[in-house]
Amino acid sequence: MNHETRLYLAAHPFAYPLMRLLARLGPVVRVPGLGVVVNDAATARRVLMDQRFRKDGPGSPGDLWTPVLGPSVLLNMEGEAHAALRAKLAPLFTPASVAALVSDVLAGPLKDLEVRLAAGERVDLVDTMRLMAGAVICRVIGLGEVPEERARALFADGERVVSMVSLRTRGLNPRQVAVAREVLDGIGDIASAAYLAGDPATVMGRMSELGLSEAEARGAAGAFFLTGTETVATFVPRLIALMHDHGAQDADLDRAIEDAMRVTTPTPVMLRSVSVATKVGNIDVRPGDRVVIVTHNCARAYGPFDPSMKHPTELRRLWFGAGPHFCIGYPLALAEIRAVARVLLDHRVRVVGRRAARGVLIPTYSELWVRK
Repeated sequence: MNHETRLYLAAHPFAYPLMRLLARLGPVVRVPGLGVVVNDAATARRVLMDQRFRKDGPGSPGDLWTPVLGPSVLLNMEGEAHAALRAKLAPLFTPASVAALVSDVLAGPLKDLEVRLAAGERVDLVDTMRLMAGAVICRVIGLGEVPEERARALFADGERVVSMVSLRTRGLNPRQVAVAREVLDGIGDIASAAYLAGDPATVMGRMSELGLSEAEARGAAGAFFLTGTETVATFVPRLIALMHDHGAQDADLDRAIEDAMRVTTPTPVMLRSVSVATKVGNIDVRPGDRVVIVTHNCARAYGPFDPSMKHPTELRRLWFGAGPHFCIGYPLALAEIRAVARVLLDHRVRVVGRRAARGVLIPTYSELWVRK
């Protein structure tokens, strides 16, 4: 059994074997009590590109996040309102903008990492990434430069909310909603203060400058907080472990990142709600039906980690979505990943210890120790 499979089994000991079993049942299969399950990349992409499959209907992500974030964030919007909000936010996530932000925020932490590696220290990459991802999201929501303790605490808050969700979760119960609102109201208050200050050097200040309302800025901050921290923090240790385990430290970094994302699948499952009677593959679906895209099955059908593999069109970055809902924060995530991975690979780190995390939504390591 490889390390990636161990991570999934540690995180989802019952759901993961079921998920892999579903892959054997065909490209599209109706599962009573679950929905119409998609295991094929080409079919998944067609669903994600089709406006008849929505994020705001029954059984969709809206059921999870609308009670917490409200109805007007990119995670649960459709149509013209979604397109308009996305257009307002897009200038904040150009490659140049995010590269400058990451370079500024991570200059100190990356220098510290270089010094520790050069000295031959053992470094827990999981803890390191919590700090770095926390620092970046602090800057995005409007906190500016913060001490390490604050960055780690903010990351822990996000982890507390995301850990309420499993692969089987359809909605949050009232207690979970209350806890999530408490955390996200605090994030919203920070974002509002930065928005009202209006400093164009900050992300929230630029939102004001770009014409977003205060409510839109608060919602965006909450959505970025939920989706942007754990994705990066969990991925970098898995990327370095994959490159180490496959002897691929000299592979092209961008190709290695792309294929490691395929193997790790940052979003292992995506949900959509059917709004108009149609077909998914050869299966008839009706309004209100739930479509479960098992992104992990779609991606893993193309084999084990291989940085030399060219991804076919239907697969390309499917784990970040497709069409109007392709992840707007992808350039920021990629900039963070590149910045940290370059330092680690420049120092030719090797994995000297690891432990899988349990009870998490995104499979990851609880510890991954590296040394030059």
